[in-house]
Amino acid sequence: MWSRQRGGLKPLRCGVEQLRCRRREREAALRKARREQQLVSKRLLRDEALEEAEEGCVAMIFGEAEIQQFLRLAQRGTEEKEREGALVSLRRGLQCPETQQTFIRLEGSIRTLVGLLTSNQALLQLEAARCLHELSHSEQSAVVEACLPATSYLLTYLSGHSSDFIELCLYTLGNLIVESEAVRRQLLPQGIVPALAACIQSPHLTVLEALGYALSQLLQAKEAPEKIIPSVLGSTLPQHMLQLLQPGPKLNLGVAVEFAWCLHYIICSQVNNALLITQGALSTLGLLLLDLAGAVQRTEDAGLELLACPVLRCLSNLLTEAAAEAVGGQLQLRDERVVAALFILLQFLLQKQPSLLPEGLWLLNNLTANSPSFCTSLLSLDLIEPLLHLLSVSNVVSVLVLTVLCNVAEKGPAYCQRLWPGPLLSSLLDTLAFSDTEVVGQSLELLQLLFLYQPGAAQAFLQQSGLQALQRHEEVAQLQDRVHALQQTALHG
Repeated sequence: MWSRQRGGLKPLRCGVEQLRCRRREREAALRKARREQQLVSKRLLRDEALEEAEEGCVAMIFGEAEIQQFLRLAQRGTEEKEREGALVSLRRGLQCPETQQTFIRLEGSIRTLVGLLTSNQALLQLEAARCLHELSHSEQSAVVEACLPATSYLLTYLSGHSSDFIELCLYTLGNLIVESEAVRRQLLPQGIVPALAACIQSPHLTVLEALGYALSQLLQAKEAPEKIIPSVLGSTLPQHMLQLLQPGPKLNLGVAVEFAWCLHYIICSQVNNALLITQGALSTLGLLLLDLAGAVQRTEDAGLELLACPVLRCLSNLLTEAAAEAVGGQLQLRDERVVAALFILLQFLLQKQPSLLPEGLWLLNNLTANSPSFCTSLLSLDLIEPLLHLLSVSNVVSVLVLTVLCNVAEKGPAYCQRLWPGPLLSSLLDTLAFSDTEVVGQSLELLQLLFLYQPGAAQAFLQQSGLQALQRHEEVAQLQDRVHALQQTALHG
């Protein structure tokens, strides 16, 4: 925003555009960081009734002989109850990493388990699937990759009739996917994307939540942008995901959280966000944001912040796309209602999860960056003062708050006039006392815009000992040019 010129340091008239460029560079870095901070994890699905029935049964370390005995009984036991009991005992043992290692070293063990998985006896099939699920939860890649022979059967059973069995298969696949590229390489040609696309039409919420988990694990793979996401976008999955995120009585929080994260990973890949926008992603997410704001006012449900985070990220990223501007992305979000909803969520996050405040402020930044109407909404709803109250939360939050205020100020004299005077000057003098150079730098940029567009701002700054506040930053390398330029502007106009 400032440049050395003959006769001293003076503000450049092109400063507003330079501000935008600097902000966009910062946002690009932020998007990259958020793309890399992924939710790689595994889930263990255990039947609560079984857990209660088996309470007091300690998982034991089994040797080869015991494992062979269980497998032999499971295959050739004379009664179904005896065969099922052998698999139950094996499953308990497979909860121990030591037993898992012994099991995969034992020749033919996985082949036998896969054979039992394909049994025509439902209870044996279910227990075999539970054994595989315990193996899939292992943190040892060798154990996970030993399950490769089972993947094609797990995929086949996604088209079955038992919702419990399908749910178990999905969580098992999700665990296998996240651990091993070899598993993903095998699953793609086996048709995991079409299988998931067929499964997403299930009426069972437990199946849909498990499907969202498995899909999110797949979308987080390092090879996903090249090898997985194009196939997902070419399927019916995105349309169904957006339908499951539609506000209304059928919206389920657990399902919505899973698919909002799926959408986030797809958007972060930037493979084809224009397609998502044409399919209505912006309007769906905007309506969901409004619905969330209403929900946090009606209920104390501690899980709502889990949905707020991916929804805010999705909207923020989509608004940076050229396609969003082409379809009037801001207009689709219905200015004042979105701004009001966003502030309700900011207050909710401040109380429940302050670490998520940057997500909401980043969205507010993207909304106001190129939209005078959103800036007008901020002013007409008297939201500047609540925004200033967030300056004390953290340095990261302070930078984002100041960036939003810069967005408003850069719109010109009419906007600066409505910002001024109010509590803004005293707040800026407070932020100039911060030691964080990014916070101070953003404060300097906002002051420069106010001096440029608001007559009397510089004089008021001088009267409030503004020069003394600037002096402490004169020797800071990253700030000194801007400090000197602001001093010159304040003194000489």
